[in-house]
Amino acid sequence: MTTPIRYVPSVEKIEPDESETIRGLEEQFKIILDTTSKDYGHGVRSVHAKGHGIARGTFTIHSDLPPELAQGIFATPGEHEAVLRLSTNAGDILDDAIDLPRGFALKVLGVEGARLRGSEGDSTQDFVMVNGPAFAAPTPKAFLGNLKLLAKTTDKAEGAKKLLSGIFRAAEAALEAVVSQSSLLTTLGGAKPVHPLGATYYSQTPFRYGDYLAKFSLVPVSEVFKSLASETIDATGRPDAIRENVRQGLIEQGGSWEFQVQLCTDLEKMPIEDPTVVWDEKASPFVTVATLSVPSQVTWQNGVTEKTEDALAFSPWHGVIAHQPLGGVNRARREPYKFSSDYRGKFNGCPIHEPRELTEIPG
Repeated sequence: MTTPIRYVPSVEKIEPDESETIRGLEEQFKIILDTTSKDYGHGVRSVHAKGHGIARGTFTIHSDLPPELAQGIFATPGEHEAVLRLSTNAGDILDDAIDLPRGFALKVLGVEGARLRGSEGDSTQDFVMVNGPAFAAPTPKAFLGNLKLLAKTTDKAEGAKKLLSGIFRAAEAALEAVVSQSSLLTTLGGAKPVHPLGATYYSQTPFRYGDYLAKFSLVPVSEVFKSLASETIDATGRPDAIRENVRQGLIEQGGSWEFQVQLCTDLEKMPIEDPTVVWDEKASPFVTVATLSVPSQVTWQNGVTEKTEDALAFSPWHGVIAHQPLGGVNRARREPYKFSSDYRGKFNGCPIHEPRELTEIPG
């Protein structure tokens, strides 16, 4: 493999008006949160509001990794408790017939290392992923533009969203047939209705990987999950179809994913500041560094799992400095994500605390 690029602070290029853009993102998050909290009488996430299941498992860091992969929390092999949340990316809780990207948020417990600002005193490392390799916006400003559109349509005309979802999905399918996937079309409602347990997930944005730079992915490896890779979910007349299918899948049998790392080997072809660019896997393939395993369990129980939802928050900025989020979109996420979790905790009267072990998580 080509020698990976080493991390230096200068790999990031901060725009002079970036702080203004971040304030704009917070404003849009507040619009979404004010709308949904009023409608539901309960605070939900400003993005990825609808959860499809929460599962507990074990994150095993592999031994005998080569030096360039034995970095950060991956420098020390061993097992960690972990909790994951499957979701859909909208800020309101929609009928599953609206086809949107799936999210996979992973929290690894009991990790060591110098902490990122805002997560001092914690011992968790979060990885926030989506089932597509490219982010929908190249810059914080474009991210803000997309969020303004989502804020304007939050909790409005669900029937129209269902209709548009079908149109966008048809357009996306046609585009995939001749070119490639459109991250914007999938974000607007043209995502393929894949089964979350069979999907491959990506960090989309880059991160520090100890001495190097990387993107991350989660790939299903157990046979039961791999068999779902091509399965789609028919949500006709089933507003919570995804939640039901995930629950059934993990009650019947557990499964596992491989956590993989793709190191940056060329800053021009693998840019830090534009997450719409998919890094070439031929130039730098994803390599497995850990395994996430979940046993058979109930992933959703009405009246119980909602309490777990309220108690958990996931952010790329919950973690160690060795895995610092990089690039404008990641920098733009820090304060709005914190604003969202603080708002939710205050509205629900349930301040959010990072768990030190799984027994501290309600439900």
